Amino acid sequence: MKEKLALDGGVPVRKEFLPYSRPVLTPEEEAAALDVLKSGWLTTGPTIGRFEEAFSRATGAAHAVAVSSCTAALHLAYAAVPTTAGDEVVVPALTFAATAAAAVMTGARPVIADVGDDLNLSAVEAERRLTPRTRAIAVVHMGGLPADLDGLETLAAARNVALVQDCAHAVGTRYDDRPVGGRGFAACYSFHAVKQISAGEGGTLTTDRETVAARARLMRSHFQTTSAGTRHGRQASYRYDIVGAGYNYRLPEINAALALSQLGHLAADDARRQELAAYYDRAFAARGELELIPVPPGARHGRHLYIVKLRLDTLKESRDEVFRALRAENIGVNVHYIPLHYHTYYRETFGYRPGDFPNAERLFERIISLPLFAAMTEGDAADVVAAVNKVLDHYKR
Repeated sequence: MKEKLALDGGVPVRKEFLPYSRPVLTPEEEAAALDVLKSGWLTTGPTIGRFEEAFSRATGAAHAVAVSSCTAALHLAYAAVPTTAGDEVVVPALTFAATAAAAVMTGARPVIADVGDDLNLSAVEAERRLTPRTRAIAVVHMGGLPADLDGLETLAAARNVALVQDCAHAVGTRYDDRPVGGRGFAACYSFHAVKQISAGEGGTLTTDRETVAARARLMRSHFQTTSAGTRHGRQASYRYDIVGAGYNYRLPEINAALALSQLGHLAADDARRQELAAYYDRAFAARGELELIPVPPGARHGRHLYIVKLRLDTLKESRDEVFRALRAENIGVNVHYIPLHYHTYYRETFGYRPGDFPNAERLFERIISLPLFAAMTEGDAADVVAAVNKVLDHYKR
């Protein structure tokens, strides 16, 4: 006899709600934040520089520019291309809105492209959307799974467009045994509360091009030619110049301290995420109602998200019903993401419509993200598996 679902009045698998992600905060983070508060430097101080050096080493990039968010990093990357009114940026249909919105902030038009079964943009789909007005291709490593950088880099070079990597999910992601952020025109990272490195908010632009890094440093702080740090002290001058219309995209010192501290245990956190993902892989390998997304040879999944695809032909209910049932079992599943062209702004402003990107739409109806974060216990993971099995057993044909 099937176990009664919590959605139908049964007993939930868990007593307390398990979120899909939660930051790992240690006493080291607390101490790092306190050190900043005691230092008197709350913004644009020495911690920023130390973090940028450490993150540059971690990603293999020549330069790292810390900013207030990944959205800010994307804006600075597109502006460095440069993109402006009348230009186009190719973006994947399945991503968070920031990938496209940052292009709009420069005046460019986001040209949406369909995604493959791995949820990523391919060189083939990107090429279909190129026009003489294309200035950049934005690639998202969805959930931390690296996209085909070889193909995209070859395409970008052949068509003389910039390749901008949205690495919001991709701290720890490797392609051809190299960190993804160490290649391409620019890569943009997120330190939002649910990311592998959590500073609450924050981001970083990495690049091997000195000109891109220099422009980003100017733009993040109003195009000031000197920083507050260089104007501090008895012998310092108050003088500075403004050489453009820039932004306040500065990362506060306390956020940089949190990110720097978390970078110190990133390897251990990543190892834990890999263990949990492998546990899920084993638990669901024979589950005919689920399709797992394989990791290609030579790639390392960053494991920000664990996304599975439901085989709807084997189920009596939709993904949304499965979502509701798992939430009722106190399992904090999520969906990443609603396709860009479904959102009101992109429909009304750029004329996109449902039906324009069929593969992204089919995938959206099937995908669901299971909880995955480094602080999860074996019991937490077992609860996720138990709840998934319970719901799928109830809904399978």
